[in-house]
Amino acid sequence: MELRHLRYFLAVAEHRNFTRAAAALGMQQPPLSQQVRDLERELGYALFRRLPRGVELTEGGAVFAEEARAVLAAVERGVARGAQAAQGTAGTLSLGFTSSAVTHRFAPLLIRRYCEAHPGVALEIHEGNAAALTEAVAAGRLDAAFIRRPVSEQSALAYHALADDRLLVALPATHRLAGEARRRATARVRLRDLAGEGFILVRRPGAPGMYGDLIEACHRAGFAPRVVAEVEQMLTNITLVAAGVGVSVVPASMADIHREDVFYAEAQDAPGLAAPLNLVTRIGEASPAVANFVRFALALAGGARAGARSRPASGATPAGAAPPRKPRSRAPARRS
Repeated sequence: MELRHLRYFLAVAEHRNFTRAAAALGMQQPPLSQQVRDLERELGYALFRRLPRGVELTEGGAVFAEEARAVLAAVERGVARGAQAAQGTAGTLSLGFTSSAVTHRFAPLLIRRYCEAHPGVALEIHEGNAAALTEAVAAGRLDAAFIRRPVSEQSALAYHALADDRLLVALPATHRLAGEARRRATARVRLRDLAGEGFILVRRPGAPGMYGDLIEACHRAGFAPRVVAEVEQMLTNITLVAAGVGVSVVPASMADIHREDVFYAEAQDAPGLAAPLNLVTRIGEASPAVANFVRFALALAGGARAGARSRPASGATPAGAAPPRKPRSRAPARRS
């Protein structure tokens, strides 16, 4: 029994006439009759009762017609779903996020736009630190992960830069440097003025890139930071700052968290501190859905950067947050 036997049978059942069914199928009537007889012989029972002017389904034929329609419908669905999977528009995509990466406005924008464009792809979301997520991608347990700084130089991994972000100093709102900055009507402090403070950091094994960058920046400022606490997630980091346990640095996209209790400022003597948003995937990834997602993410990121460059600055900087750094190329050259 082949699918063509089912199609031939259903055509005769619909038209109740072999001649009309053959015309609809684009074939001669004798071969069609032979195919239906072959099907009946294989089934072991008659599908049609022959009438003077056509045919009608037998009881067994009526039941078999329902099942035959279901089989052909399932095949059609399978063909469509297979094509979608081959094109990366169906299936499942497992994504990882660090707590700081998910707070960047690009992350929810990307997920929303991607889900709108690819409703057939189901997303599985996992949270962890950058090191654990990177290892999960390398091991194939995750398809991709959003992290801040690359944490390892594995040859099997690719890091796709999606968005830029600054690292801001986070101080308890009652800190003396926060009060001095408010009196100067600015959101800037000097890193070297924090030499005697206790620092709260995300653990080096979980975020070695950002951890190392801060240590290096402090050394350039002339001191070795005194670490009073190491935590697993950046959100815990900010909560401890709000509680007055110490000071820290966090991505600027997290500067709305605990705003009443945390003062966020730019480190004016450490301009290189940054926390970009990266998407980590495996090199040579075979999954069309993953490749599709990477292309979609990079295209959206490129459009977001172009829009940011062309959009004029407007609105005041929220209290307690460092003003955005303007690209040098935006300042028009003066004409003499």
